[in-house]
Amino acid sequence: MRMKLSELLKNIEGEIAKISFGEYYGTVTAVQGLFIEVSGVRSPLTIGDRCNVHTTHNSVVPCELVSFRGDKLLLMPYGSLQGIGPGCRVDVENAAPVIYPHASWLGRIVNAFGEPIDGKGPLIKGAKPYYIKSSPPPAAFRDRVKGKVDLGVRAVNTFLTICKGQRMGIFAGSGVGKSTLMSMMAKHTNSDISIIGLIGERGREAKEFVEDVLGKEGLEKSVLVLATSDESPLMRRQAAYVTMAIAEYFRDENKDVLCMMDSITRFAMAQREISLSVGEPPASKGYTPSVFAELPRLLERAGPGAGTGTITGLFTVLVDGDDHNEPVADAVRSILDGHIVLDRAIAERNRYPAINILRSISRTMPDCDTPEEYALVAKARKYIASYEDMAELIRLGAYKAGSNKEVDEAIFYYPKLEEFLAQKKNERVTLAEGYAQLKAILDTPYTPQVQK
Repeated sequence: MRMKLSELLKNIEGEIAKISFGEYYGTVTAVQGLFIEVSGVRSPLTIGDRCNVHTTHNSVVPCELVSFRGDKLLLMPYGSLQGIGPGCRVDVENAAPVIYPHASWLGRIVNAFGEPIDGKGPLIKGAKPYYIKSSPPPAAFRDRVKGKVDLGVRAVNTFLTICKGQRMGIFAGSGVGKSTLMSMMAKHTNSDISIIGLIGERGREAKEFVEDVLGKEGLEKSVLVLATSDESPLMRRQAAYVTMAIAEYFRDENKDVLCMMDSITRFAMAQREISLSVGEPPASKGYTPSVFAELPRLLERAGPGAGTGTITGLFTVLVDGDDHNEPVADAVRSILDGHIVLDRAIAERNRYPAINILRSISRTMPDCDTPEEYALVAKARKYIASYEDMAELIRLGAYKAGSNKEVDEAIFYYPKLEEFLAQKKNERVTLAEGYAQLKAILDTPYTPQVQK
């Protein structure tokens, strides 16, 4: 998409307006751990402001002001500390931490600064700045969640229906299938736009995600924000903020946006690294109080806006040691509008996606389902619950057929429901198809089992 002359002039005017008539700078006095200590700056700086350090390698390392120590500034770099030492010049950056999203960003991969990293050339800047750390819309002016989002995953569409503007968490231990489930949703969703943030993930997965998961059609309506695990904690944290800022731009364009972030746990870990470095005391399992303050500030930015646009949020949470009550998981679950729990035991018996229907819930589902759909899902849940309650006795052969009619029916329908919940990675099932298939299963006449 080519930039119009009027848009170009506006961008130039905006850049000129940001130019300051004065220049403030200082010098590096010490480097300790992740910190750069700076003195001599006479500009009134605040926490979160940006500075640029000129290294002995003739490069510039962007930094963020994270703390004060007397009249000294403590900076944390976005890049490597190599080449930084006492006496290096530090310039105060005049620009505010904002990005300028544009519709032409669709199909592109950007870093935590909103800069292109896909080799496809520079990005067109939009006319309106979006603050990286913006506040959520006022609660009183937000619209209500309404209408269903088709994610193409049968188990989620039927048992855990998600509405436009809802925020859901995907909770699981390592290797149980969080990223795979999220990739299925990214590929099969019917949302207008997909904004995907890969926070602290493996670098090799980026190309696989683009080529194998999204494909050409999926990438054309997506923006991918990438910060790999080897990058600094500031970059990993900021990638999450930039993901939300881009999603907010498209929401303000009255689009239904699906914002996916993998993972919130690594965002929390990045914030913990930063907080511990500045001397904040740990509160719970090494996590500092600021981690639990930042989580709602980030997650609350998703949801419906004041107009017709929405941000539907899907956030993966890596639970430590399969403990779903560990601090980050517990905090995130209390903020979101529901949770999808992936169970290692289900994955070990080769049923994917390994969603534990009984431990998962969508809080807005009762309001967006029709009475018929809700009754259908409730009936299926009842059969799954009845079977799971007696699962040990059934597997041991200790349950006698005819002892309990409800359990007998559950034994009859359970294999069919398990098959219904399983789905191949490249298979797409729409909302209507999912309900029709579930109805066909439950409409199958119950045949009493004969005790041998």
